[in-house]
Amino acid sequence: MTAIIFSDYQLICGFMDSCKSDINQLKCGSIRPGEKDVHSQGEVVSCLEKALVNEEKIISQNCKKAILRVAELSSDDFHLDRHLYLSCRDDRERFCEDIQGGEGRVYKCLFNHKFEDAMSDQCREALTTRQKLIAQDYKVSYSLAKACKNDLRKYRCNTDNLPRAREARLSYLLLCLESSVHRGRQVSGECQGEMLDYRRMLMEDFSLSPEIILNCRTEIELHCSGLHRKGRTLHCLMRLGRGDKGSLGQNCQQALQTLIQETDPGADYRIDRALNEACESVIQTACKHIRSGDPMILSCLMEHLYTEKMVEECEHRLLELQYFISRDWKLDPVLYRKCQGDASRLCHTQGWNQTSEMLPPGAVFSCLYRHAYRTEEQGRRLSRDCRAEIQRILHQRALDVKMEPGLQERCIIDLGKWCSEKTDPGQELECLQDHLDDLAVECREIVGNLTELESEDIQIEALLMRACDPVVQMYCHELADNQIDSGDLMECLVQNKHQKEMNEKCAVGVTHFQLIQMKDFRFSYKFKMACKEDVLKLCPNIKKKVDVVFCLSTTVRNDTLQDNKEQRVSIKCRKQLRVEELEMTEDIRLEPELYVSCKTDIDKYCQNIPFGNAQVVECLKDAKKFLSSHCHDKIFKLQETEMSDPELDYTLMRVCKQMIKRYCADSDSKNVLQCLKQNKNAELMDPKCKQMITKRQITQNTDYRLNPVLRKACKADIPKFCQSVLNTVKDGKELEGQVVSCLKMKYADQVLKGQRLSSDCEDQIRVIIQESALDYRLDPQLQIHCTKEINTLCGEEAAAQEQTGQVEECLKINLLKIAREACKREVLNMLQESKADIFVDPVLHAACGLDIRHHCASILPGKGRQMSCLLEQLEDKTVRLQPDCKKRLQDRQEMWSYAAKVAPAEGFADLAYQVMTSPSKNYLMGLLALGVCVLFLLGMTCGCPS
Repeated sequence: MTAIIFSDYQLICGFMDSCKSDINQLKCGSIRPGEKDVHSQGEVVSCLEKALVNEEKIISQNCKKAILRVAELSSDDFHLDRHLYLSCRDDRERFCEDIQGGEGRVYKCLFNHKFEDAMSDQCREALTTRQKLIAQDYKVSYSLAKACKNDLRKYRCNTDNLPRAREARLSYLLLCLESSVHRGRQVSGECQGEMLDYRRMLMEDFSLSPEIILNCRTEIELHCSGLHRKGRTLHCLMRLGRGDKGSLGQNCQQALQTLIQETDPGADYRIDRALNEACESVIQTACKHIRSGDPMILSCLMEHLYTEKMVEECEHRLLELQYFISRDWKLDPVLYRKCQGDASRLCHTQGWNQTSEMLPPGAVFSCLYRHAYRTEEQGRRLSRDCRAEIQRILHQRALDVKMEPGLQERCIIDLGKWCSEKTDPGQELECLQDHLDDLAVECREIVGNLTELESEDIQIEALLMRACDPVVQMYCHELADNQIDSGDLMECLVQNKHQKEMNEKCAVGVTHFQLIQMKDFRFSYKFKMACKEDVLKLCPNIKKKVDVVFCLSTTVRNDTLQDNKEQRVSIKCRKQLRVEELEMTEDIRLEPELYVSCKTDIDKYCQNIPFGNAQVVECLKDAKKFLSSHCHDKIFKLQETEMSDPELDYTLMRVCKQMIKRYCADSDSKNVLQCLKQNKNAELMDPKCKQMITKRQITQNTDYRLNPVLRKACKADIPKFCQSVLNTVKDGKELEGQVVSCLKMKYADQVLKGQRLSSDCEDQIRVIIQESALDYRLDPQLQIHCTKEINTLCGEEAAAQEQTGQVEECLKINLLKIAREACKREVLNMLQESKADIFVDPVLHAACGLDIRHHCASILPGKGRQMSCLLEQLEDKTVRLQPDCKKRLQDRQEMWSYAAKVAPAEGFADLAYQVMTSPSKNYLMGLLALGVCVLFLLGMTCGCPS
């Protein structure tokens, strides 16, 4: 009887009365001439159903209700839908042969095979019409209405005060029941299973969503035609929404966002068939430990984005879906479950199935993460579980700037202007950070906020963390395991940037973050937290980190120099300030002023030198005499700072790290270089460290201003004895060792002229003379004036790996062969210095060490006393000196005699000293006495009265 009634619409009670005018208007009641089809009356209902689901055709409200009622009555057995039954008879036998009729089972089976290639077109069209009717009234689905009947009543999803058009819509039912599930309420498993099937159905076929058809028609025709099956059209629209290919209108974007909320694929990835098929292999390998359908599958896929386990097709589908999920925090079910209480309390959110047009995309999530990173002083108000979820989402969204709604919206112009070519993962945000000062105000603000957030929790940078995993596991694993980072992990990575486990990607990422930190002190979380109050008090209105560091450092230095009882910079800030100062020495780019001043010189002299490990700075130091004036001045000031505070000399501290631990562990950081110099010749001294110490000594001897110990000790002596040298040097030029050379000469002839250096200055000059006597490279003036002679006369000695005074001895021996006056004068100066103290003549001292202990042990060193003692022993025929000592002393006497000839005395005191130290002093004294007697006699004779 039922089959007979449904075979002819005129037999259905009330149907003809409700739809007569519509049948005539739409011409659904006429039979085509010449055709006699016994089933043609079923076509009338089909014609009306097609008109109902066609948004362009208008059907009266009474007829619409009648059509949906007929569809509802036929939902139990597909035989009752005459048009669908006749269209799908063969397909039913092909796909659903074993499915028992009744309770809508055949419908569901055919729905599941709708996009199979073997499905006939007429059946697929009839199934689509049926699905559209279900979308308009969920009761057209027998299984769904039956499974969810109690739940709909329980959670008031079909309340009488709502218009029927709304309550019957499948989308409303899904939103209402999904809201209950997300709030943790119990919905029967049978109902949830039915909901899953129909959510998947809506995601598979865009034509079931009238809003998509109405608002996205243009985009579909232009970009997505021919992609109807298996959700491909929706993913094509999602791709347009991301801006990957073309653009999406605002209405279409909103329709897509609504559909994704209705289907809720974030709760179960299987709802999105396109995603499911594209990512099946990835899920089986990377996410097999998570049960099928779990919401964390999507999170797992995100964690493996841009890894070797990800495939390109899955990557595209995943990013397309995540773009829309990121715009509504509720679409991440785990996030919603753990943060709904915090969001309601702190961000004034509404229910899951309610939206506020006043809130821009991503506003709730932004509110949550602002509270997630509040300090303890401010009151960390998020629950622990919610905060963990916020961190998870941030780590995932950092992979793609398009998953940050606020960032994309505010920075769309700047992205096009500055970053159009930066399309690789993570490059867009890095590009915006690089151009931070050039960005529009709104964009700069949000990029600054994200960068500030990264400084507290660098694990947000998922790509960087992947690249740095070996270093993290080896050196920073304890910090990486902490739920609260507080900037410690990045600090650890910076400190271990040059370990062997560090790869290029990680090093580049860490350096990039360091460079970004220079733009604003807030981007260094630990520095910001330690020094925030100090900056507000002492350095207001200063933003750039390098300027803040300079401001605070200057304040600390001034307080120290003025011996202020109370330092203006707090202890915790001073400690972190030191960390920042040390980090900045590793790469010249971390000191922008220096880098800008020397950029041209770097391109010219150091273009192939890597920036890390302070290598460019070291290269500029080596090329200092060739640098432009601006760069030279900056490098000289840098060297002044490093010599005053050796801990800031990155290269020295790196090369000599172990030696500092061995010999200078108890030394103050300001005295590290001095300590290393004192232990330079220790037996266990590392050769590379020794070489670096020598290099720093050479630098110090070029200009007394680079030797803070000497500068302090000789503060009064330099203007007193060497003012003439200072007067000849132009401003900004280095002294090239002239002041040190002047002090050395004053030390050598102080006994002669009675003009003594101060005791502190004398001690320092003695050390310098001793050191330069062992290594000619420590005497800048000798190197300048005798380069040619050293290469030609003493090339073999100069090439020796260990310098022990061989070059100086070679020059002394070859004094007669030296033609150039400037070089000859330097060698003569060395000879004169050796007269002052035997300790400054290492070759002679080594040869005569035993004789000094035997014959001059009671004689105090210095002022030429021990040298005079040895010369007296040489003259004494009863004393037998060691052969080597005797020969060396005789050689020295000959050299001094020659020196006296070629370097005439400057005055009477100098003449007297030359006579007293001459090997022929007895003869010269006799001649002098004789001359005096002759003059006396002549005076007596000439003076007698005639």
